[in-house]
Amino acid sequence: MNKILLSLLGALACLSQGAAHAQIKWDMPTPYADTEFQTKNDYQFAADVKRASNGALDIKVHSANSLIKNPEIKRAVQTGQVQIGEIFKPNLGPEDPVFELDAIPFFAASFREAQALLEVSRPAISEKLLKQGLRVLYMVPWPSQAFFAKKPINSVADLKGSKMRTYNAQTARLAQLMGAVPTTVQATEIPQAFSSGIIDSMFTSAPTAVTTKAWDYTRFVYDTQAWVPKNVVFVNERAFQALPEAVRKVVLEQAAIAEKRGWEWSQRDNDESPKELVKNGMNLAPISPAFRAELKKIGDQMLEDWLKKAGPDGKRIIDAYYARIK
Repeated sequence: MNKILLSLLGALACLSQGAAHAQIKWDMPTPYADTEFQTKNDYQFAADVKRASNGALDIKVHSANSLIKNPEIKRAVQTGQVQIGEIFKPNLGPEDPVFELDAIPFFAASFREAQALLEVSRPAISEKLLKQGLRVLYMVPWPSQAFFAKKPINSVADLKGSKMRTYNAQTARLAQLMGAVPTTVQATEIPQAFSSGIIDSMFTSAPTAVTTKAWDYTRFVYDTQAWVPKNVVFVNERAFQALPEAVRKVVLEQAAIAEKRGWEWSQRDNDESPKELVKNGMNLAPISPAFRAELKKIGDQMLEDWLKKAGPDGKRIIDAYYARIK
C-alpha cells in the first residue's frame, strides 16, 4: 500500500514539475518585412522576453503578412486568434481620431515633437484600445516621411491626376487635397505597384524605400520631413492576464526597452537610409519652397478637419501638446 502511495506521490510531483516548466507560446503577426527595423525590433523583443522569462513565454514573429494580412491583424488579436500583433497605428483612424493624429502632415514632424505628442496622447490611446480588449505594449515611430516620384515634382500642380500610393484614410485625404488619385497599396506590394503603373508616387519612410529598393522603380526622392507616424504593438488582454505574474512583469519591462530601442533605431535609420538611396543612384533633394508651402497649407486644413472630428477631447490633446513643446 505504501509503495502504491509513494508511486502516486512521485507521479504527481512529476506532473507538477512539468506544469511549472510548461512553455506558453504566442503568435505575433506583423505587416512588414524582416529587413525593416520595426520587424527587427519585434524579433529582439520576442528573444528578450524568452530569455528574461527563462523560456516561460515564447513569442513567434510572423512577418510580412505571412500569417495574417495587415488589415486583419487587430481583429485577430482581439478575438484571440493570435495573442499579440503589430500594426500601423494611424490605420485605426476610422475607429477614433486619436489614432491618426500623428499622420497629419507638418504637425509633430520632428522626433522631439513626435515624442511630445506620444506623451500627451498615450493615455487616450491606451484607454481606447483597452476597452477593446487590447493592451498597448509599445509604440515606435517610423522616420520622417519623404516623397518619392518617377518624375520631378516642384508643386502640387505636378501631381494633378497622378496615382499616389495611400495606406489609410489620412493619406487618401492627403492625395485628394493634392489633386492626385489615392490608390491603396501595402508596403510589401510597393515595387510591383510602381513597376506595373498602378502608382506614380508615394509618401513613405526612407528605410521602407531601402527595403523595397526604390531605386529600381523610381528616381526622385524629396526630403519633406512631413510627419513621424508610429506603429503600435498590442496584446490580447485576456492572454496577458492569463500569464503568471512574473511573466507579465517581464513582458512589460521588455516592452519598455523595445520602445526605447525602437525610437533610437528609427532616428538612426532616419539619418542613414537616405545615404543608401543616393548611393544607389536616386536623386535626393529638399522640396521647393512653393511645394512646402502648399503641403503646409494642406496639413493645416487636415489638422482643422481633425479637430472638428475629435471634439473637446482632441482639443485637450492638442493644447497639451503645444504646452509640452514650448
